[in-house]
Amino acid sequence: MQLFRFANPDFLYLLLLLPVMAAIFVFNAWRRRRSLKKLGDPELVRKLIPEMSSTRPVLKFLLMLLALSSVVIMLARPQFGSRIEEVKKQGVEVIIALDVSNSMLAEDIQPNRLTRAKQAIERLVDNLQDDRIGLIVFAGDAYTQIPITTDYVSAKMFLSTVSPEMVPKQGTAIGAAINLGARSFSPGEGKSRAMVIITDGENHDDDPMADAREAAKQGIVIHTIGIGSTQGVPIPVYTGGRMDYLKDRDGKIVITKLDEDILKGIALTTGGNYVRATNSSIGLEEIYNGIGKMKQEELESKMYTEYNAQFQIFASIALVFMLIEYLIMDRRNRKLANIRLFKFKI
Repeated sequence: MQLFRFANPDFLYLLLLLPVMAAIFVFNAWRRRRSLKKLGDPELVRKLIPEMSSTRPVLKFLLMLLALSSVVIMLARPQFGSRIEEVKKQGVEVIIALDVSNSMLAEDIQPNRLTRAKQAIERLVDNLQDDRIGLIVFAGDAYTQIPITTDYVSAKMFLSTVSPEMVPKQGTAIGAAINLGARSFSPGEGKSRAMVIITDGENHDDDPMADAREAAKQGIVIHTIGIGSTQGVPIPVYTGGRMDYLKDRDGKIVITKLDEDILKGIALTTGGNYVRATNSSIGLEEIYNGIGKMKQEELESKMYTEYNAQFQIFASIALVFMLIEYLIMDRRNRKLANIRLFKFKI
C-alpha cells in the first residue's frame, strides 16, 4: 500500500476560486441572454447570426476550469510514497489515562474538567516529536482509545471524539486504567515507560493502589493529575438547552470532589509526581517535561522515506485541456458547419 500526500497542500485552497468563477460565468451568461432579448425575438436573432453558439462558450469554460484544477493540483505537488524503511528514533512511550466519568463534566475547571483536560492533551501532542503516545479512557471500566503510536494527527482526531457517552459503565475505576495501561506498552521498553492519569480521583470500583504496586514492579512510572475542587461541586446536566444537576436514585444532587490522597499515593508508589490542576494550567506539560528526562530508548517505526512526484501527470492533463479549449472557437465556422462527424452540431 502506497502513501499519498501533497508536498505543498496550501495550494489546494486555490480550488475554492473555481465555484466563484463558475458563479461569475453564469451571471454573465444570464446578462448576455437578457441583452439579446432586448434586441428582438431570440429565434430571429439566432437566424440573423447563424454562427452564434450557446454551447461552445460553456464547453470552453468547463475545459478551462478543468485545466485550472489540474494546474492547482500540479502546484500542490502530489506524491506517492515508494519506499518504506525502519526508522529508529530516541524517545519514550507515554500512555495518558483520561477519566471520562460524568463527574468530569463538573465546571469547577472552566469550561469543564473533561474539556480542559482534552485541550491540554491536544497541546501536548502538538509539541511531540519522537515519542510515542497512547490514550486510555476510563470510567467504570477502561478502554484503549488510541494504541501507542507516533501518528499524532490521528491521535488528535480520536481525542476530539472523547466523551462520557463512549463508556457504557459509569464510575471511576482507576485500577482498571492502570492495569490496561501496563499491558498497552510495547514489549521490551521497560526503562522508558510512563503513564499519566488525569482524574478527579473519586475511585469507586477497584483497588488502584494494588495495580500501582504491580506497575511499579514492571518499571512503569505513573504520574497523576488531580482535576477538580476538594470542596465539592454539583455536576451540570443539559437537556433541551436547560441546565439541571445530576441526581442520585433518591433525587439528591450528586456532589463530586477531588480525592487527592489516592492520586498522591499512586504517584508515590511508582516514583511519579502528583500535580493539582488549576484553571490556568492542567499540569500536563509540567509532568511531561519530567518524563523527557527519563532514559530514552530506540523506538522503531515504519515510515515512507522516498516519494515519487506525480505533478507531471496533472501538467499534461492541464495542457491537453487548454489545447482543446484553444482549438474550439466561440462561433461556428461557416465552412465547417455542414461537416457532421458525430451527426450533431456544436
